[in-house]
Amino acid sequence: MKFTKIGFVLLCVACMLVPFAAEAADTIKVGQITALTGDHAAYGQAEADAVRMAIDEINAAGGVLGRQIELIVYDNKTRPEDTVNAARRLAEQDQVCAIIGPNGSGMHIAAAPIIDAAKVSQIGTLPTNPLVTIDESGKTRPYNFRICFLDPYQGQVIAYFAAKELEKTKAAILYDVSSEYSQGLREFFLESYKNYGGTVLRDEGYRGGDIDFRAQLTQIADTDAEVLVLPNLGKDMALIIKQARELGMKDIIFIGGDAYGEFMWEIAGDAMEDSYWVSHVAPDDETLTKFFADYKAKFEKECSEFMNAVLAYDCAYWLADAITRAGSDDPVKIRDALADTKDLKLLHATITMDEQHNPKDKDAVILVAKDNLGRFFKKIKPQ
Repeated sequence: MKFTKIGFVLLCVACMLVPFAAEAADTIKVGQITALTGDHAAYGQAEADAVRMAIDEINAAGGVLGRQIELIVYDNKTRPEDTVNAARRLAEQDQVCAIIGPNGSGMHIAAAPIIDAAKVSQIGTLPTNPLVTIDESGKTRPYNFRICFLDPYQGQVIAYFAAKELEKTKAAILYDVSSEYSQGLREFFLESYKNYGGTVLRDEGYRGGDIDFRAQLTQIADTDAEVLVLPNLGKDMALIIKQARELGMKDIIFIGGDAYGEFMWEIAGDAMEDSYWVSHVAPDDETLTKFFADYKAKFEKECSEFMNAVLAYDCAYWLADAITRAGSDDPVKIRDALADTKDLKLLHATITMDEQHNPKDKDAVILVAKDNLGRFFKKIKPQ
């Protein structure tokens, strides 16, 4: 009889726990695609950390719509094919309501058809190629968004800064022919630089994965180029800068896009000094002080790839805001809320979406490389 009573009590408790267990499991699933391995791993790990930090903060504050956010992360290994597989798995198997990342334009573009077919929004952290949010016909991709400015604007910024701010009107370019990001940024720089009175004396290419750039650099050294434009990603730029200085190119000024990373100092060393880089944020911006302190406390390391981290962090908060405004984790309603974003104050900027799912009127920041850091030089909006 005693055993029966205990069994009855346990059965009652178990029955009471069933709805609570179901409620606890009723999370809002959010996906993230980022490069934890491969050439972009330094960028991708910073993004993974920053999104995790944001989600933990949101959950600690009560979650969204009274529910906790469950983050599901896949490593795309810096490869388009793995990005496609991750997008399909997140949308179809994990049934997430939206996806954050990846940062690379080519990877984002590769996954776009999967994303639009699945009707699950994808928010790019730093994919700046126009085709991330529009297709080849110019039609807006309905489920693709980004938080960063675009390559046409970034190319114009580089051209304006070189020609008007530095007063250097003779340039060379060394770009990655296998990268959509690199090709696009080069193209937009070329268009704008001519309009600002600049001339490109040498336009050299290489293929991603190359490690020896001396042949191209020797061709560039034989010209009177005053600036070397590097519209590239990852360690390539650091190797180019290092080898250029080793070849005796002491006076040429290096200017790159928004792929600056502080890991580059480990490769190029002092050759990085006084190079200039377009950025979305500046690490010495006082509004970011708390973010960097919290990041260091949580992960016990400095936030070296600050650009990726800050924009990924803001993507998480932007998505949480969209889910709140949608009043649901329904992917279509979330898409509509993302598209309707207006005057949303985030950590690095206040954003409003345009009709092509891009943020309107964001200032660009120019960083100068000094003493192992990318430091704020000036904000710029080309005329």
